[in-house]
Amino acid sequence: MPSPLSGSVPQSVIIAGGGIAGIAAALRLAEAGVAVTLLETRKKLGGRATSFVDVRSGAILDNCQHVVLGCCTNYLDLLARLGESDKITWTDVQWWIEPGGRTSVIRPGPLPAPGHFSFSMLGVRFLSWPEVSSLARAMLAVLRVDRTRWRDRTFAQFLAQQGQSERVIRRFWTPVIVSACNLEPHKVAASSALHVFQEGFLAHRDAASIGVSTVPLVQLYDRAEEVIRAAGGTIELGCSVERVEPGAVITGGGGGGGGGGGERLTADRVICALPVERAIDALPESDPRLPLMRRFTHSPILGVHLVFDRPVLTTPHAVLVDCAVQWLFRKDEAGRSLHAVISGADDWMPLTEAQIGERVLADIRRCIPAARGATLLSVRAVKEKRATFAPTPEVEASRPPALAPGSEDHVILAGDYTATGWPATMEGATRSGYAAAAAVLGRPARELVVPDIQVALGARLLGLSPPSHREEGMKAGR
Repeated sequence: MPSPLSGSVPQSVIIAGGGIAGIAAALRLAEAGVAVTLLETRKKLGGRATSFVDVRSGAILDNCQHVVLGCCTNYLDLLARLGESDKITWTDVQWWIEPGGRTSVIRPGPLPAPGHFSFSMLGVRFLSWPEVSSLARAMLAVLRVDRTRWRDRTFAQFLAQQGQSERVIRRFWTPVIVSACNLEPHKVAASSALHVFQEGFLAHRDAASIGVSTVPLVQLYDRAEEVIRAAGGTIELGCSVERVEPGAVITGGGGGGGGGGGERLTADRVICALPVERAIDALPESDPRLPLMRRFTHSPILGVHLVFDRPVLTTPHAVLVDCAVQWLFRKDEAGRSLHAVISGADDWMPLTEAQIGERVLADIRRCIPAARGATLLSVRAVKEKRATFAPTPEVEASRPPALAPGSEDHVILAGDYTATGWPATMEGATRSGYAAAAAVLGRPARELVVPDIQVALGARLLGLSPPSHREEGMKAGR
C-alpha cells in the first residue's frame, strides 16, 4: 500500500475538476493554509450532483435527485464545513407503494440495530410471510459475511446462495441495489451491494435515514469559493482541462474562464478530480493506473421532472414496487411537482422525452390512485448517460488508488471511482477528496477521512465487525 507524501507541505495545489471530490479536496487543503486553484469546465460547481436552469420554465432543476443517508459521515462533514447542514431535511420512514395503491411503511422500531426494522418488515404487504422469513434469513447472512471475499462475484450469486426467490429479488433487493449502486443484482459486484446493506441498513438505526436538500444542489457549494479564496486560492469556472501532469495542468483552448485557453499552469502538486473517462485522456501515458482505469464502464441514470395540475403524492418520497420507476420524490408541499428516478436506465436512453413521460406517467398512475384523474402539465427528462461507473466485479477489482503504487511522482487521483471502499455516491466522492488532500499534506488518509458510522453493539455481537477491523480499499496511505 503506498505511503503518503513525505516532506514539507506544498504551498500550491491545482485541482482539476470541481465536482464533489474536487470541492472536498480543495476545502480541506484551504483549511490547512494551502493555496488552491480549482479548475472546472462548467460554469458551476458540483459536477454530476448539481443543478441547471431549465430554458423552458426558467426554474432551477437538479440533474437528478440525490439523497444523503445517515451513514454518509464524510458528505455530512463536508456540508457542515460549508455551513449547509441546515439545508437537508430528514426522514427515517420509507413508503413502498404497489400497483393499485397499497402502501407499506418501513421505519425503525423499538429494537436496537440490526433488528430495528424487524417490526416494519413483518408488516410489509408487498411480500408474503414466507418471503419475509426468507428475507430475514438472508439479511442475517448479509450481516455476517465478509464482503471483501465477494468482490469477484455478483450480488445475484450471493442471493441465489441464500435461496432468495425471483419475486423477493424483484420486489425488495433490486429496488434498493439499483438505486444505491446503479446496476442490477446480476451485474453488480456482491461486495458493493453487501456494503449498502451492512452500512446503510444494519450497522446503526440511523444509518438508513434519508436526507434531501431543500435547495437546488448547486447552492450547497456556494461557500466553497469563499473558503478557498480566504486561504489565498482561486476558482476558475469555464476552464477546461486538457492534460494533467505531476506539477502542471494544461488548460484547453476556448475554455472561457480566468485560466485562459491552452495555458500551462504550475503548482507544487496536482490533484486530478476529473470523471474517470476524462481522467484517462488527461493523465500521462506513463501513469501506472491507466490500465486499471481503462477497464471502467458506466451506467446511466434518468431523472424526470413532472408537474401535475393537482396534488398527486402525499408522502415525501415513495418506492414504486414492481415498476420501472424506482423512486418518486415530492418537490413541493402540495405534491403537484414530482421527480422520478430510474437508475440502471440503459433501456431508457434511446427514448424521446415524450416516450419517457408516457412510461413514467403509466407507472405513477398504476401505483398512485390520485394521479389517475390528474393532468400532466409538463415533463423534463434529464439523461445522465455516464452518471456513475458500473461497479461490476471487474471494475471493483480495478479501482485505482489516490497515489500511484511505489511512487510519489504521479498525479494524485480523486473521484468516486477511486478505491474508497464505497459505491459511486456523494459519500464516496467526498472520501476520495479528503484522502487526496491527506496525500498532499503527507498525512495518512484516516486522519482526514471521517470514520464510518459506529456499529451498534447488537450488530457487532451478531457478526458485523466495527469499521476499524474491516478490510476496505482506502489506498491512499492508511
